[in-house]
Amino acid sequence: MPRVYLSLGSNVEPHRHLAAAIDELRARFGPLAVSPAYRTRAVGFDGPDFVNLAVGLDTDLPPGELNDWLHALEDRHGRRRDVPRFSDRTLDVDIVFYGQLVTEGPGHLQVPRDELKHAFVLRPIADIAPDFVHPVSGRSMAELWAAFPADTAPMTVEPLA
Repeated sequence: MPRVYLSLGSNVEPHRHLAAAIDELRARFGPLAVSPAYRTRAVGFDGPDFVNLAVGLDTDLPPGELNDWLHALEDRHGRRRDVPRFSDRTLDVDIVFYGQLVTEGPGHLQVPRDELKHAFVLRPIADIAPDFVHPVSGRSMAELWAAFPADTAPMTVEPLA
């Protein structure tokens, strides 16, 4: 089974939605690697701060089916799809890496995700998978994070409990 890394974020009751999402992911996929959560400013619009984290899991679902399952998870937590792309979110879950696969598909499926250029996606994955190698750049998550201009994207650890 491939190792998959997900990015999770919320800026609407983030502690409740992220904790519940982790519980549902654990119930469906078993043991998870869970990064620290980080508070960051909203990107692309003015809104409340986001809380973001990463999860690593193993799955038998192919990428499209996993993406569908994650969309259903978002929907169960009140994710609205009738609003602009850059807006408040109860829950946002994206597949950032699916093993070494590089693909695009329906439902905004893009692996690896372009959002890895943002600290709120890169740092949590580097926390739980520093040796994971990006399938396109060939650089590890630790190398990518070390090269990131961290001072341009302030982040603070946000306890979920």
